[in-house]
Amino acid sequence: MNRPDLKSFKWTCMPKAYCLGEDRAEITTAPHTDLWQRTYYHFRNDNAPVLQMTSSEQFFSFSVRTDFSDSRHRFDQCGIVLYLDGENWLKASVEFETERMSHLGSVVTDGGFSDWATTELDGSVKQMWYRLSRRGNDFRIECSRDGTRYAQMRICHMRKASGDVSFGIYACSPEDSSFTARFSHFAFGECLWEAHDGQQPDD
Repeated sequence: MNRPDLKSFKWTCMPKAYCLGEDRAEITTAPHTDLWQRTYYHFRNDNAPVLQMTSSEQFFSFSVRTDFSDSRHRFDQCGIVLYLDGENWLKASVEFETERMSHLGSVVTDGGFSDWATTELDGSVKQMWYRLSRRGNDFRIECSRDGTRYAQMRICHMRKASGDVSFGIYACSPEDSSFTARFSHFAFGECLWEAHDGQQPDD
């Protein structure tokens, strides 16, 4: 795994403020920023600041450490993202709920409808590592408390993820709040998601 050049990353939406170093990034969110499409809430939000690199590699892994110690308001969040366009993307993050509890979760938006898979997390947790791996059109998201032992969060298929894909980091504050998210330990390289060795594909 190699450290990517953050200078080559591109913004989809600009944040309220940001700072980039050799292996660190800070994003300060603006109020009422989010990524969500339609499902259940029936609204569409597509204005979260997303900072991404682009690769044509069909097999890779990308990882990053997030620090959200500054989050204090409901739904404040930061994490990893693969953003193809406004209706096709995936993300994983810790979302602030209360001082005692947050939600560790992931969202896959495929064809303009979002899902949301979550589990409760103790509010004392203020850092999380994520790893995104690609095998063609299939992706795996993992999380880790220490950057060494990763646990699978989900596997998904993105129909529009052919050829080049863009992926990186994001942070947002869906309600009337703002916080500074910190990212470090960026890594990109060979796919750490091993090929499946169980049931063979159907003909």
